[in-house]
Amino acid sequence: MRIINLQEIKHILRTLDVQAAIEEGFAAYSSGKTVVPPVGELLFEDPPGDVHIKYGYLKGDDYYVIKVASGFYRNSERNLPSGNGLMLLFCQKTGTLLSILLDEGYLTDVRTAIAGAIAAKYLAPPRIDRIGIMGTGVQARLQLHYLLPVTGCRQVLAWGRSPEKLDRYRDDMEQEGFDIDTTLDADEIGSSCNLIVTATASTHPLLWARQIRVGTHITAVGADSAHKQELDPAILQRADVVVADSISQCRERGEIAHALRAGLVDAERLRELGQVIGKSALGRSSDHQITVADLTGVAVQDIQIAKAVFEAGGDSEH
Repeated sequence: MRIINLQEIKHILRTLDVQAAIEEGFAAYSSGKTVVPPVGELLFEDPPGDVHIKYGYLKGDDYYVIKVASGFYRNSERNLPSGNGLMLLFCQKTGTLLSILLDEGYLTDVRTAIAGAIAAKYLAPPRIDRIGIMGTGVQARLQLHYLLPVTGCRQVLAWGRSPEKLDRYRDDMEQEGFDIDTTLDADEIGSSCNLIVTATASTHPLLWARQIRVGTHITAVGADSAHKQELDPAILQRADVVVADSISQCRERGEIAHALRAGLVDAERLRELGQVIGKSALGRSSDHQITVADLTGVAVQDIQIAKAVFEAGGDSEH
């Protein structure tokens, strides 16, 4: 059994391109070729936080994975990162524990950002005038980083609640080649950007339907629990294409769940990201369409990134 720590994981990931593997995982999930039980979840009130347990396997694969990832959003007051966690990789044939990936939540952050890039690849308009990022944390940085190969657009407007955090975000992301403007007014994101990524832990809408331009794509990644919300449900009502990473999960959590409870979206309209990957015609078909991807995080992402790191990191015989 191998223990792979965060430093080694980061070194291995620099040598890998796991986007194709994660796309394959989404496609397998939507084709019924995986076993992914409902998310296990612990919610905390004082201080606020959540823990997600996600697990599953691809049928006929060599592995199964159990992932634990947490988010405690006042950790910055203690000079601690908000996210933490680990992944356990087992042999699917014997149940033997093959590896503990002590990623401290990093692999969850990366696979979430890669899913955002995949969503933009299939759903964003061909011409992106300006990228809107809502949030200033790790995920807001990674989402923009992984958009680098997806679009040639480098004009970015970042929204946050703290001027100091916005300044740090601008300084960090300009080093990656982006031209960053910042705002404390969320309305500016919807009115000036046609590729928007929301990456916050908000529990109330930040974007409203009246703000969204024709032809805009929105990737929403923050609402991974039932109480979180970043989008006005009317945005999904107005959208021409609404894509879930997992329809079953998004019925219970995420932006789609809020829209369904409000009676603003017909469940029959929903498509899964894996279906769009398998048949791109199910995604954007016009420059004028409004598209939304609701990403709540699916265990197939964890499976694909964990086994990629394990196999690249050494002998995978078992």
